[in-house]
Amino acid sequence: MAISDMPMLSALRTKMQWHQERQKVLADNVANSDTPGFRPSDLVAPKFDKIGGPSASGPMGTLPMMKASGTNIIPTGTSSFSGNSRGAYETRPSANAVNLEDEMMKSSSNSGDYAAVTALYTRSLGLLKTAIGKR
Repeated sequence: MAISDMPMLSALRTKMQWHQERQKVLADNVANSDTPGFRPSDLVAPKFDKIGGPSASGPMGTLPMMKASGTNIIPTGTSSFSGNSRGAYETRPSANAVNLEDEMMKSSSNSGDYAAVTALYTRSLGLLKTAIGKR
């Protein structure tokens, strides 16, 4: 087995690729913050099985289908207020729902998580080099 095929390194690579793609999506949200009718999007985090590999079939995995949260369709006779109903008041008259503060917070968090994953990947490679005597 090649070193690059180890489940731990494969999981870290998948996570790094996910963070790169998420940064592109978040940058697209910020770039379209003034576009009428634009709705922000985000990526679903990859899931890993017990041995560290992606639980989906492809190299980056597949995005699972998402269920509606139940707030999209409100039964008659019930209140539409829920404690976590963000976004409804943030939509502008132009129907743009991008909140720059939220997008920048997500981007900052994503960049910190990416730095942590790359540090883990680098240290893991260093440990493997030490183990085989190449350091």
